[in-house]
Formats: sequence, C-alpha cells, structure tokens
Amino acid sequence: MNRSKLESYFNELLSVSKFKDYCPNGLQVEGEDSIKKIAFAVSATRDSITKAAELEADTLVVHHGLFWHFHGARPITGHIAKRIFPLVQNNINLFAYHLPLDAHAEIGNAAVLGNLIGCQQQSPFGNYKGCPTGIEGMLSEPISAKELGLKLNTLLNHDIILASPNEEQIIESVGIITGGANSDWILAKQAGLDAYITGEMSEHDWHESQENGIHMFAGGHYATEIFGILALMQQVQTQLHLDCVFIDSNNPA
Repeated sequence: MNRSKLESYFNELLSVSKFKDYCPNGLQVEGEDSIKKIAFAVSATRDSITKAAELEADTLVVHHGLFWHFHGARPITGHIAKRIFPLVQNNINLFAYHLPLDAHAEIGNAAVLGNLIGCQQQSPFGNYKGCPTGIEGMLSEPISAKELGLKLNTLLNHDIILASPNEEQIIESVGIITGGANSDWILAKQAGLDAYITGEMSEHDWHESQENGIHMFAGGHYATEIFGILALMQQVQTQLHLDCVFIDSNNPA
C-alpha cells in the first residue's frame, strides 16, 4: 500500500483534523513509500523502534510519538537520536496518533476499555480545547467500587489505585479518559458521574476526588492505553489486509 494512502486512511478513520492536540498527529518520520508490513506499539521508544527494524517492518504506528509541543525545539542528540536514527537508517515510517486514538468512539482507548467493563450508552467525555478525550456511560451491571477495582485489576493486569469515599458504594455511571488525565475527575464530578477511570493519579487528586464524592481509579498509563493501538491494528488487518505485528512493552507506569 502506498504511504500517502495509508496516511489518508488513518486521518479519515480517526478524524484527525477535528483535534487540537499537543503533538503532531500523522506521519512524524518519512520512510519507505510502499508499505507491506506494519508494526504497532503504544510508544515510539528505542526498544519498539529497534524491534520494528528487527522484524523488518517498513512502518511503525504508535499512540505516543516522538514530538511534543511542550518539548519545544531540541537537538537530535542523546535518547532522541537513538530513536530517530534507526528509523532513518532502516527507512521506517513513523505514524503517531494521540488524542484521536484516545477519543475514537469505537476503537479508542476509552471506548474499548469501557466495553470491557460493561459500559453501555457510551457518549463523548472530556474536553481538551473543545475536543472529547474519552467516553462516559452506564454500567450494564452496577457494582461496588471495590468490585470494579478488582475487575480493572484483572483486565489491565496492573495494580489499581482506588480513591473512594466508600468502597462498598454501588457505581452505576463512569467517565473514562485513559493515560495521564489525572485531574479530569473534576469533569466526572461536573457531569454527575459516580466514578472516573484513568491511568495516573497524583497525591492531591487522591484526596480531592474522594472528598468530592468521586470514586477514582488509576490503572497505569501504559496499561490503560494499550487498547486503542491494538484495535487500530485489528482494523488495518481486517480492512487493508496488511501484514501487522504488535510490539508489547514491559512498562509498569
């Protein structure tokens, strides 16, 4: 498949133009024009890039790319050089999709995780410069905060941090924004939701969320953001019939 056609496919599928992200979404490093094998990973790290080269992939698609606005201009040295050089040397394309892959209504990180915990009637949730960043919905089978924590622990294969006003209280509605959306429990409070699920939790959010009556669950940044990239890979395999492989990461954070 031609590289430009693949980029157009991703841009349309993920509605990239609708998002005002804090990183460039789309092609970040240009490589081979004719695409035959695609590697998928959560993040463009030295490890995932090296493995993509070893697997002879001509393209790597990730959720977390190499370039972020908050980094500003910086030299290609140190760990950044060790990530970029193997891409260039092996003529590997790097595509990255951040908020568009968080928020997608079907294959987004939040939507897929919501489906796994039985979250129905899903609708957009979160607001970053006018863009949704996750989903909210109702649990098909309301359960206690403690039980939901145990369920998430199993689904994510990650220890859950739970900040709860009462772990025995029943949860019916949840908001989900995966990754590092610590402070967005406030949006769950404003929306009248019972609980909020994300990846990370700060010290003050642990106190403030439960003091405001929100059951807040943090299941790990990586662990909550593996779902979107896997769903995107499955979509590419099914619709484009390209050779695809997933590169996992031993990342407890």
